[in-house]
Parts: sequence; structure tokens; C-alpha cells
Amino acid sequence: MAKRGRRIAPPQIAPGTSVEELVDKFFLGYNAARLREACQVFVQKMLEPDVTVGATLTGALTPAGLGVSSLIPLVEAGFIDWIVSTGANLYHDMHFGLNYELRQGSPNVDDVALRREGIIRIYDIVMDYDVLFDTDQWLWKVLQQPEFQRRMGTAELHWLLGKYMDERERVLGIGKKSLLAACHRADVPCYTSSPGDSTIGLNAAGLWLGPKGSQFDFEVSRDVNETAAIVWDAKSRGGKSAVLIFGGGSPKNYILQTEPQIQEILGLSEAGHDHFVQITDARPDTGGLSGATPGEAVTWGKIDPAQLPDTVVCYTDSTIAMPILAAYALTKHDPRPLKRLAARRDELLGAMRKAYHRALRKRPRRKDWPAGTPERGMEVAGGK
Repeated sequence: MAKRGRRIAPPQIAPGTSVEELVDKFFLGYNAARLREACQVFVQKMLEPDVTVGATLTGALTPAGLGVSSLIPLVEAGFIDWIVSTGANLYHDMHFGLNYELRQGSPNVDDVALRREGIIRIYDIVMDYDVLFDTDQWLWKVLQQPEFQRRMGTAELHWLLGKYMDERERVLGIGKKSLLAACHRADVPCYTSSPGDSTIGLNAAGLWLGPKGSQFDFEVSRDVNETAAIVWDAKSRGGKSAVLIFGGGSPKNYILQTEPQIQEILGLSEAGHDHFVQITDARPDTGGLSGATPGEAVTWGKIDPAQLPDTVVCYTDSTIAMPILAAYALTKHDPRPLKRLAARRDELLGAMRKAYHRALRKRPRRKDWPAGTPERGMEVAGGK
């Protein structure tokens, strides 16, 4: 028989087997093997000094305690340089920083009875309704502070919220519980692809509608360009860009669309992200972005085709994979220096803007376009 790979001949699992041993020696087939490959690609390639690592967070991860257990250690070790998250994950993260209680429950309950009792359920996690009201009250007060009374991108919003959350942790003496606070301390920018689609956005909208009004608003175009600028900076300096995707949804597209923004819209020369690891439970055959494969992403310019052999998709639950990957990486790799990208957002955006303007001056024009008209999309827009 042709020898195609390592022989499957594991030792017996013994008491005291470490996560590192479990992954390397016992995850030998199916999605266990894909999780092993994900862990190994993350440690051996994505954590190289010249790689900028962006992570996405989809699904109710922080309510399950994964912000505290896994994400904060990864951020503090310099293993995650920037984040795209659902707003819900960052909102529920605040409960931990404010020391409110979320508890283990059961999915097999009478939800009508829970509603009468003022209990919120996220599958098998429960919390008092007051946890939401009290978090909203804190957020409402913070968003009324003078430094929030202007338009800003979500990275700046979350950095400021992280500053307040960091101070709240200190006052309460509870230790490091909030991912937002950790990202503030490490200058890791956190973006939300749909800022209105969470209770943070609901509170901002409520303030805008209130009798005193609010000057705060989301500057979404800044977010699109800042995220692209992070990737452009990494690649234009001769480094690499890696994406670590937990789940799918809008955050997955948002982190991957940085490359089409650079290549297709700005007209800058680029080949795609260099490393791709996704943990997902979504199927590719339904056509949704959540299940789209790295190969499909290559056709959009999102993934460098030369790097396709090292891309990994593991079909499992993020709440299973994330703690394993975090424990493995923190054991196998020394901490990296923090890139502190949040502090460099304007610098990175300015550098990409200059490159874009240089590209515009060099771009050839079609002779049949009137002077002063846009150079792209004219046939669709009826500009011929």
C-alpha cells in the first residue's frame, strides 16, 4: 500500500496528558485532524514576527466565558493583533467587566416561565434581566461623556469603552475580565461590521433619539478603510496577513473584504491574505459566506492562491476549538511584541491613502469617457 501520511498508531492516553500532547498525538483524523492542523498553522506560521493576525468573533462566545478564558490571554501574548467581532460579543463582554453574573443553565426549560421570572437565556446560559438593564445604564452614561460627542469608527468607540471598562475593573478589584479592557491596554483595535446590530448600537440609537440628542455617530467608511489599511501596511512592508475566523457571518466577510478593497476598489497591487484558519459549523453548499471555502475566496482575491495548501477549515464548535487552540498556542509559542495597531490607525490610513492617490495618477483612462467622470462602473451607471 502506498505510504501517503503518518501511520495512525497513537499511544494510549494516560493520566495527565496535556493539551499539547492531545492535539499533536491523538487528533489524527476527521475534524480532530483539521483542528490539529489549525493549531499547528497558527503556531508555526501565523505567529511568525512579520505576520499581522486578525481574528473574527461570531456567535455568542463571550457569554460562555471565552473572552476571559481564551481571548484575553491571546491578546496579551500578542497572538491577536486586531479583531472584527459582532457587537453582541463586545456588549456581553461588558457584563464580565462590570462583575455581573452569567450562570450555567439548561436548554430544556420553559422559556415562558423564564420570561415571567425575568431570566434571559442564551441556549444553556442564563442571566437576570437586570444584567442587561444595568449594563445599558452604565453604557448610556459612558456614551454621554464629552469624548463620545462626535463621529468615530467602531475601533475608536471600542477603544474608549475599553478605557472605561479597564478603570471599572480596577475600581471593582475583579482582575482582568473584559476583552474590551484587554484590547485597550494592548492597543488591539476591535471593529464591528454591523454597528447598529447589537445593544451597543441600540443604546447609541436611543441617545440619538433622546430629548438632549447626541453627537455620536458611526463612521462606517472609516472602518472599511482602516481595516484595509491594516492589511496594506502588513503586506506593503514585506510582511504577511493572517485571518483566524471563529464562526462566519458578517465579521468573516468584513475581514476578508479588505483584500478586494485594496485590489479592486483602490487599484493597489496585492495577492490576498497569506494564512487562513476557520472554525465553523456552516456548510459550503448552501451558498452562504459563513461556509464559503478558502478556494472560493481565492476567486475573489481574498486569499493568496500560492498559500492555499496551508489554509485550514475545521468543522466544529468555536467553544470547543478556541480553548484548545489558545492552550496549545500559549504552551508552544513565546509571547510576541504587541503591534499596538490601534495607536497607529491614522498613520496606517494615511499611508494607504497616499498609495491610492499615486495609483490613481497612473491609472489609464478610456478615451470614450468624458473628462471628470469616474473611471469605474461607467457602463453599469449609464455613463457611456
